[in-house]
Amino acid sequence: MRTAVTALAAAGLLAGCAPAPDQTGLDVTADVVSPVAKDEAIAALLPPEVRDSGVLKFGSSIGGPPAAFYLPDNTTAVGLDVDIADAVGRVLGVRVERQEASFEAILPALGSGKFQVGTGNFGVTEERKKTIDFVTYVDDGQGFAVRSDSDLPPVTDVVQLCGLTIGTGAGTTFESTLNAQQHRCAEAGRPPYQVQVFKERSANYSALQQGKVDVVMNTINGLHHATSQQPNLRYLNDFRRLDVGFALAKGSPLAPALQAAVDKLIADGSYQRILRKWGVEPSAIPRSQISPPELR
Repeated sequence: MRTAVTALAAAGLLAGCAPAPDQTGLDVTADVVSPVAKDEAIAALLPPEVRDSGVLKFGSSIGGPPAAFYLPDNTTAVGLDVDIADAVGRVLGVRVERQEASFEAILPALGSGKFQVGTGNFGVTEERKKTIDFVTYVDDGQGFAVRSDSDLPPVTDVVQLCGLTIGTGAGTTFESTLNAQQHRCAEAGRPPYQVQVFKERSANYSALQQGKVDVVMNTINGLHHATSQQPNLRYLNDFRRLDVGFALAKGSPLAPALQAAVDKLIADGSYQRILRKWGVEPSAIPRSQISPPELR
């Protein structure tokens, strides 16, 4: 597994670069972070040791657009998660020290103290809240995509998937949702569906294109982005919405500061500019919450 440490000054890395639009027309290097200024009152909410060090240690899953991905230099991380985290860091007056980690490794590492904050499009669920606190910053969720020639109708119940092979990501809410309800096919007298787990999102889509899986379950925003750029793929439907948040160790004293910083970005318009940059305005939330109830 590759690791990469990037500073809060990602905007500085990108300043002066030529615009780099992807096929959706989004300018992935647009600087929407550097105008954000420190708020002394919000910074005062940080634990003294964080204020003194001036650093927040993030464990980040660089899984794919629009949440977090690498530019062609394979070094510079960009994406919605990156911009939100960096903007929050600027409000708090700290440097974000970002280390890449696999999605499934980040949450356990928060309890050990290796990371102070985790990002990776982590959905807020009641199961995760038993050991993790969250500070929400967008609303995303679970969706499905298929090949363009698929006749699968919009999936409103997992029983519609019986007999199919579903590709999804390791350690995700998608995997747990599918595994938890797999028994329903037998109860309905139908053959079970199979869950094929991939560590790399690109491998998931390749398997779909090649017919190795019948349908992919992933984030709504990620699927919209992928189907807008990859031929022969079609977004099928939203399955359920989930709040997405910064992941913290249970009881972390960082939560109030992060929540206030997100709310500051919402109030001053920086938040809306970041979401607009990544084409995910429907994921906007009116305010940040600490470990809210799971959306049903």
